Formats: sequence, structure tokens, C-alpha cells
Amino acid sequence: MSESNATTEPLRVALLGCGTVGSSVARRLVEHPEEFSARVGRPLELVGVAVRDLDKPRDEAGLDRSLLTTDAEGLVTRADLVIELIGGIEPARSLILSAFEHGASVVTGNKALLGEDGPRLYEAASEAGVDLHFEAAVAGAIPLIRPMRESLAGDQVRRVMGIVNGTTNFILDKMDRTGADLADVLAEAQQLGYAEADPTADVEGHDAQAKAAILASLAFHTRVATSDVSCEGITAITSDDIRTVRRMGCVLKLLAICERVERPDGTAGVSARVHPTIVPRSHPLASVREAFNAVFVETELAGELMFYGPGAGADPTASAVLGDLVQAARHRVTGARGPGESAYAQLPVVPLGDVRTRYAIRVDVEDQPGVLARVATVFGDTGVSIESMIQGIRRSDDGLAPLTIATHEAAEGRLAETVERLRGLDEVGTVSSVLRMEGL
Repeated sequence: MSESNATTEPLRVALLGCGTVGSSVARRLVEHPEEFSARVGRPLELVGVAVRDLDKPRDEAGLDRSLLTTDAEGLVTRADLVIELIGGIEPARSLILSAFEHGASVVTGNKALLGEDGPRLYEAASEAGVDLHFEAAVAGAIPLIRPMRESLAGDQVRRVMGIVNGTTNFILDKMDRTGADLADVLAEAQQLGYAEADPTADVEGHDAQAKAAILASLAFHTRVATSDVSCEGITAITSDDIRTVRRMGCVLKLLAICERVERPDGTAGVSARVHPTIVPRSHPLASVREAFNAVFVETELAGELMFYGPGAGADPTASAVLGDLVQAARHRVTGARGPGESAYAQLPVVPLGDVRTRYAIRVDVEDQPGVLARVATVFGDTGVSIESMIQGIRRSDDGLAPLTIATHEAAEGRLAETVERLRGLDEVGTVSSVLRMEGL
């Protein structure tokens, strides 16, 4: 190929999946080819779109239907750049590996696959000398992955704490503002399209769990799989929990928390967890409303950084995908390479039982003299320090009074022992909830 042809020959783009995000990506490529050509330095040509059903109407994508194919395997073999928007583990993994084998760089938003098998994909891309980009895998349109991989490459990240699931943020925010029950707000979220018909991945925390694995791997240069991330969803949260948190001057958020921690033997390790978290209303994450995402990053040199924006939706996610596509295409034109896996630190993942944080425990106790002293004794015996106790009004139906106990920082294992012993006290009716606190 002559030099002039090399600068004008289109780069072939294959799109795997044409759902809401895929349709938005395809439409932008079809409607604005001159913009991409100017930004990349060569034209981008959409050579095919792999779909499951050829007969499904796709007018919104503005596609020439001759581009549609059910032969995804064949499509990836004739592309320079592959966009994978199928999701899930298979066939996405096999198609991405095939794309690498045939010399194509890949853009994906597949958090589940990256969380489960990221190292294998990194290795395959490296061996093939191509790029793997995945900005859309975490926090939608928010530029987060590239700053973590590149802008902060010379800094040391201490902690990443963020709202990375819009569905649960919408639910908890609405419960906080209206006092409604979780089931009612979840039904509204489904009607508005914020939650799927089966919301399990969101409300049980699994979506955020995979994203936390990706963030922890990038932040601490250590391989962290989804299975390494402790996960607790929001299904047990009640309107009583929300009211208790409000009385504390705080809000409740489902947070992904990844941090560099000190292990019991004094060496460094990594903690990655997802759970409902009490956050003071003065904290930047407390003001994140509706279905928005936000990630708070603490570093040694840059200090505290906040990344905020829409974490889902067709067009915002397409923005992240297309940004990666332009980056990968530029590398093809210039012969450059994007960043690969950085796992040199190889820090051990610390089990949840060794992680230290603060807690708010809500129990129902008998409204009698000496009860608070007996409760405090349990905390003293297990080595968990109490910061404050707030007792509510005695209920007329069972004679019990709600008691909220806020602790100083303690190990998760010690706290679990404390809760178990509280349940064994005759004066304690129930342990209604145990919530972690951050940012205080």
C-alpha cells in the first residue's frame, strides 16, 4: 500500500450488538463520518453489525440493513477495530479473543467479563500488539478509566469510593426524599426505565461489584477479580433505616469502596467491597441525586478528586464507547499502543473480616434501667469502641425502644462478634440493621 493510500484507506469497524447503546454508536458513526475522519486521521467505515435477529426493526440506528449479520465470528475477522456491546461472558469473550488473534483492537463496555477474566484479555491483547479499551465499563459517560490508567499513573491512589450504579442511587435518593418503601420506589424505577424487569444485578450489588473489581485493579496495580469483592446489596434497607440515617444528619448510598489498607502483620493489602454506606450530608457523594454516578478518588499527590456525571443511558454510554474508538483508531494510524495491564504491585486482597471502618447498629431494647450498661458491656468485651448512643421513644405495641449505636473504627470481624453477642442478650429484641459509615 502506498503512503497516500495508507492515509486514506478507511479503518474497518465491526459492531457487536445493536441494542440501545449499539444503536446510538452506529447512528453517530453513520451520520458524522467526516468528524471521525478528521479526529482520527483516516476514515472509519462501519463494515458490519452483528445482531441476533435480522428481522427486528432498527430504524432508530439509521443503518443500511445490508450491514446486519448474524455471523459475529466472521465479522470480527475482517475488522481493524471491534466494538463489543453484547455483554455477558460468552460469546463475548470468544469474539474478543478472536478479534485480537486477527489483529483488531477492541472497545468494550463489558464489566462482567473484565471483572471475571480481565487478565486473560489483557494478555491476549498484549501478545497481539493491539489495544483493549473499556471506558464504558464503569460509570458510563464519566471520564474515569483513562484518568486512572494514564493521568494518575505517576501518583499513588490511596482510596476510590463511589456511586457506580444509577438504579440503586435513584432508589435510595427517592427513599431519602420521600420516606417511601424500597418496593414502591423500585417499581417506579422500573416504570421510568432506570431498573430492569429483573433488577437483581442492581439491587443485590452485583453490577457495582464487577465495577469495583475493575477500579481496584487499576488503582492499586493488582489483579482483583469480581469474586474478590465483598458484596451486599440494598434489598434489606427499610424506611426505618432511612429515617435513622436522616436523624444522624447523613444519607445512605450504595458505595463501591476500594482502598489500600494495612494488614494485621503490617504489610500492605487491597480491600474492595460494595455495601450500603452512611455518608454525612457534607460529603460530596451525598449530593449525588437521581440515577447519576460519582466517584471520589484520594491520591498521595493530587489529593481528592471527584468524577461526576450520568452513569448509564444510551447516549452517555455511547459517548464513552466512541471516545475509546477514536483513541484506538488514532493508535492504529500512528502505530502507537494504549496502556495495557499494570499488575506489578501484586498486593494481596484483604478479607472483609480484617477491614476496619465505622458502624451504626440499630437494635430494639427493653426500656428499663441498666439496659444501656449491659449493651455497652458487650461492646467493651469485644473491643469495639462506642462513639454515641441515641435511644428513641418506647413503642406501645411491644414495649421496646429503638437504640442506635455509632462506633469508632473497628474491624469487621470484631463487629460481627459484637452483633452476635447483642442478639444473645435477653434485653435485646432484635438487631434491626448494621450499616457501615464512611467519610465522617
